[in-house]
Amino acid sequence: MCIGVPMQVIESGFGQARCRNGDQVEIIDMVLVGDVMPGTWVMVFLGAAREVITEDMALKNRAALDALDLVMRGETDIDHLFSDLINREPELPDFLKETQDYKAADVPEESDTFKS
Repeated sequence: MCIGVPMQVIESGFGQARCRNGDQVEIIDMVLVGDVMPGTWVMVFLGAAREVITEDMALKNRAALDALDLVMRGETDIDHLFSDLINREPELPDFLKETQDYKAADVPEESDTFKS
């Protein structure tokens, strides 16, 4: 399995960039996303940037990775890392909401279908 890691570009060059993940700095392949300005956040898989992301998305992904690290160490106090999810009802992404509305409209009434 491959886990994406959010990293911030420090310095960009031709086809690669120096990126930071906390205290760690790595040279990342940027061929798939192109050259970007320093300060840009990218999602990195196996040493290659696959997507340019927002800072908000990077911080949420970093928090999720921190939570995973805590759970792997046996800790269970991770709610603070998911503050955007606490005390709210779950929501479907927009692309799934459209599918749900479509399916709901196409399901016939049970009384019409199974009358004896």
